[in-house]
Amino acid sequence: MQRISGLKDLAGEYDCLLCDVWGVLHNGVAAFPAAVDALLRFREASGRVVLITNAPRPQASIREQLQRFAVPDAAYDAIVTSGDVTRTVITPHPGMRLFHLGPERDLPLYDGLDVISVSDADAELICCTGLRDDTVEIPDDYRALFERLIERRLRMVCANPDLVVERGDQLVYCAGALARLYVELGGEALLVGKPHAPIYVAAKKQVADLGGRRILAVGDGLPTDIRGAVDNGVPALFVTGGIHAADFGSHSDPDEERIAARLKAENLTAVAYIPGLAWSDASPNR
Repeated sequence: MQRISGLKDLAGEYDCLLCDVWGVLHNGVAAFPAAVDALLRFREASGRVVLITNAPRPQASIREQLQRFAVPDAAYDAIVTSGDVTRTVITPHPGMRLFHLGPERDLPLYDGLDVISVSDADAELICCTGLRDDTVEIPDDYRALFERLIERRLRMVCANPDLVVERGDQLVYCAGALARLYVELGGEALLVGKPHAPIYVAAKKQVADLGGRRILAVGDGLPTDIRGAVDNGVPALFVTGGIHAADFGSHSDPDEERIAARLKAENLTAVAYIPGLAWSDASPNR
């Protein structure tokens, strides 16, 4: 594994990127100019970019969010979201009585689906998109609710397997942390996003439709982006300055021995690492 100065160093070896969004392209508050520049330049060099995200909403809402962050449509070719894959799990069950667990901003997930929104007491299925208020809540706040749901043997579909994500300079819990607790308490959860196979099947179909063959995954999350790439046979570029930045010392100059040891400990591999996605050392600041 090598540290690269920018995506330019690898661009000739791959014709399509599976690029993570939150943590690589933006931090939930603002986009990273160097990352946007890298994707634009990769596409200018005839590459293709498929954004792959554990966001629990359809791709149209992610496109709108990226536009608010001034990420141009020209920076990517397609978006595959965990929300879109979740919809394919729910669709075969018309009329399902569904309990939504998550913030109201994720309700577009169900637009156009034949589901009946009900309370937890009347539900046949739980769809978890996150904590209701991730600014103040922690997963353990849901323990009593989960014990009631598990007693009724309700299955949970987790629309975002991320455990935590960056929001500005803070880390906040995601739906994956709730699903983990649900399973620890004895419940059953289906996780459809990274690192699990369903989202990679959808992403690889997008790549094929775009004519891509030599794929490089780009991500900052070891249990999601890098694990997903390894388990689904895709080489990975590890962005160390995301959610694991504090584990490797300096944000801009991470400790290579720590990185190598962490990857080995988790039985993961990456073709290279970079503190923040950029085209070259001369790219705009992250």
